[in-house]
Amino acid sequence: NEEKLRQVASHINEETGRQPQWFILDLLTCTSEDCQQLAQRIVVNYPRLDGVLHNAGLLGDICPMSEQNPQVWQDVMQVNVNATFMLTQALLPLLLKSDAGSLVFTSSSVGRQGRANWGAYAASKFATEGMMQVLADEYQQRLRVNCINPGGTRTAMRASAFPTEDPQKLKTPADIMPLYLWLMGDDSRRKTGMTFDAQPG
Repeated sequence: NEEKLRQVASHINEETGRQPQWFILDLLTCTSEDCQQLAQRIVVNYPRLDGVLHNAGLLGDICPMSEQNPQVWQDVMQVNVNATFMLTQALLPLLLKSDAGSLVFTSSSVGRQGRANWGAYAASKFATEGMMQVLADEYQQRLRVNCINPGGTRTAMRASAFPTEDPQKLKTPADIMPLYLWLMGDDSRRKTGMTFDAQPG
């Protein structure tokens, strides 16, 4: 969402006096070449990346596998898996230039235990968990790679999946931010190849 990015950039500028760089990439339509071009634009201003968080996602249809729309399935896989892979591949060289790089994927409880009717979304999160584990094994000493399961959070995606749920009973994204900051910071240097629950219990 370009307008939200603009607002965040403005807020950062007001708080720090620095104008952040921000870029737009449509994960639903992006190609490997698009991701490589984005990396080339980033490196103009930043010689390395200390952290990358993959948090974009599509929910898809909540319905039995027999009723899953093939195009919607492909869209979910494109955003949640393919684009995440291509963007990671493009940004890895910048992450590996950091002496304490951190790569964080967003997972879900349905990415560890399949649940009826969660078809494409669950399958995409199983793939996310697998991608994290492979990367963590490949870069054991050079890059931290982990997943976060945010749990039930007050977002538009959650409301779409659970329309009758009272959102006021859910934690806000700000409430679970400490775990994200910890994984991006130096205190988690020894943690890799793991999935963390932002709301354990």
